[in-house]
Amino acid sequence: MTDRRRNGLILLLVVGLLAGSLAVIASKPTKLGLDLKGGVELVYQGSPTPQVPVVTQDALDRSVDIIRERVDQLGVAEPEIQRSGNNQITVGLPAVQNIERARQQVGTPAQLYFYDWEKNLIGTDGKLVAPQLPAQDPAAVALSQNGGNAAQGQPIYDAVRLASRQPVRPGGSRRGPALYAFTRDHTYLAGPETSQRDLLSAIGRNALPAGAEVIRVPQGTVVLQAVDASSKEIIRPSDPAARFYVLRDDVALTGADIKDPTQGFTQANLPDVEFRFSNRGKKEFQTVTKEIAQRGQSLALPGVADANVLQHFAVALDGKLVSVASIDFRQLPDGIDGSNGADIEGGFTIQSAQDLANLLKLGALPINLKLISQSQVSATLGQQALNQGLLAGLVGLGIVALFLITFYRVLGVIATGALVIYALYFFALIRLIPITMTLPGIAGLILTIGVAADANIVIFERVKEEVRAGRAIPAAIAAGYRKGLTAIIDANVVTVMVAFILFILATSDVKGFAFTLGIGTLVSLFTAVMATQAILSTVGRSSWMTKRSALGAHIAGRRWTFDFMGRSRWFFLISGIILLIGALAIGGKGINFGIDFTSGTRITTNIVHPGTDAQLRDVLNSVGASDAKLQHVTNKQLGPHVVQISTEKLQPNSVSTLRNRLDARFGGTTSFTSESVGPTFGRTVANSAIIAIIASLLVISAYIALRFKWKFAVPVLIALMHDLLITTGVYALTGREVTTSTVAALLTILGFPLYDTIIVFDRIRENMPRMPRAAF
Repeated sequence: MTDRRRNGLILLLVVGLLAGSLAVIASKPTKLGLDLKGGVELVYQGSPTPQVPVVTQDALDRSVDIIRERVDQLGVAEPEIQRSGNNQITVGLPAVQNIERARQQVGTPAQLYFYDWEKNLIGTDGKLVAPQLPAQDPAAVALSQNGGNAAQGQPIYDAVRLASRQPVRPGGSRRGPALYAFTRDHTYLAGPETSQRDLLSAIGRNALPAGAEVIRVPQGTVVLQAVDASSKEIIRPSDPAARFYVLRDDVALTGADIKDPTQGFTQANLPDVEFRFSNRGKKEFQTVTKEIAQRGQSLALPGVADANVLQHFAVALDGKLVSVASIDFRQLPDGIDGSNGADIEGGFTIQSAQDLANLLKLGALPINLKLISQSQVSATLGQQALNQGLLAGLVGLGIVALFLITFYRVLGVIATGALVIYALYFFALIRLIPITMTLPGIAGLILTIGVAADANIVIFERVKEEVRAGRAIPAAIAAGYRKGLTAIIDANVVTVMVAFILFILATSDVKGFAFTLGIGTLVSLFTAVMATQAILSTVGRSSWMTKRSALGAHIAGRRWTFDFMGRSRWFFLISGIILLIGALAIGGKGINFGIDFTSGTRITTNIVHPGTDAQLRDVLNSVGASDAKLQHVTNKQLGPHVVQISTEKLQPNSVSTLRNRLDARFGGTTSFTSESVGPTFGRTVANSAIIAIIASLLVISAYIALRFKWKFAVPVLIALMHDLLITTGVYALTGREVTTSTVAALLTILGFPLYDTIIVFDRIRENMPRMPRAAF
């Protein structure tokens, strides 16, 4: 096949792909990430249950399936639900703003348990409540008197302390002990958790506070918090108004024994959850309710009101006491026939009853899921980030095009056209695959623009060298591509390998950066090499390509006259001084790690009515965020009264409570954006990023040793560490915050010097056989 025929086929392929790309761009939408269009992202970590003692991939997959069905009930379009790492699940919910409802629907285990109340309730003396002691009306969930065990002052501490004195019993709803943490003055910190590490994660610290106490509740005993139907907010366990009860964990029935749950209404026309029993559930339900009814009948004495001897049946959902129903032995002497089903009453709204019915209908999760990170981005802030990212990409493309045209004239025009073709190809791939675009993904896209431009520059410099050496333009183009191709292939192979390693090993935003970088590099290799070569070879004999000035090669012998190698000691000295300053900054000031790595909560919101710092702190103190840092931010797109709140103490489940109280105090909030990261997730992100970077450096070293010489790998590693350390030192010196986006920026720094170093090494490899008597 002749060169002209081959070039014609390549150009035909380019035009065909271009037409297909335009068709894809016109017909398919761009899939934007939550940081660009707004929504909620939840990251959960799986832990074992009695039914699943080890978190397996099958258990994670089953959990993903159940969560996907739950999300479908929320009506969320195009959710992103996937496994992450060995035991994590990431749930992305675009356009969702009610983070509280989303969290309850997605990550709630939906573990439903039924208890014989009096048979299992443990009194304040540590013994089971005596049957002859009359109980108060359980419908009000106020059993803290006369046989209950909710304590005065510090209810949860006294309840947990009471539970900790119980013996270990096999079976029940939990496997192993439950751990709670309290301060020296018995203030609740965290719990129940399965390990001290989880306690620290829940607290958001690396160690417990001085004098803190960890209390273990043995298996076979549970502490249930009563649901307060009158409260519109979730009552925190540390709230004195919260009520707790200690029960033997002798489960009568579970959620697996019910079927067909639906939202219904009580006789008083209040929302409830109605359901029927399975065949096993019918028998067990009638057996246990008959026992309860007969026990109440045995307590009936002359002169004693029947209501004072009624016995009860309790319903618990995920550690919360939802309902305690009485069984009247006069109407139901043989218990309740399970054939007719039953219902759960607990002060529901229609929406909450529907949500609970959907959760029970879809079934309980096979493993427990702990929320380790949550973020909520408003649509306004997402649009602002998208506009800024696109602007950065267009400006970058424009500057690169201006540089190419200025230095390479006609070659630069052709390269700019190739960059535009590359952009259209890549944009079509983003829509076709589809690739979810995020801010780090845009960073990877911008980096690939530089990679594509670098490939053209390498070849164009080779072409100019050949022209200056006296070759004709067509021959110079052919020789330039032939000599520059090996360097471009080596550099792109290394870049793709690094992107692959980062995608496999890294997490969070770094993965999106790596994927975009890898795909973009492959596309740029086609447009920068094949497309531009075909175009140049086709027009190489044109009249406007016959002059050297058209290629920017009209100045013969233009060379650097500065002796870089001879003055290398000065460069070492300058680098040494910069590194010393950076090291002193890192050692003295430290690195300002963001909540992505250290854990905590950051909230950015616009409040309708302006508030003073003192007023804002009153609200923050009411939700336990006394350590919060306040900052008033100027952002006209978000609103006139934008406040940024950063705290280590605010737990993810308290973010909604804080927003409600800000709404009540300052007339509402707009553009509410929050990010909460637990220590477990922060450590995972940091460790994975470090491992990915180290693995990338090792692979780079191995490839360079194989393609060049082993001693070439040493200066590469030194140079890369040099660049990364200088950048890190600047961050420490200026106090700039290091986030996962910063990691993407550091990887960009790692990519460019690596690409250019490979190109230099290729020229050294070429010169070695040509200059056998010269020093290395």
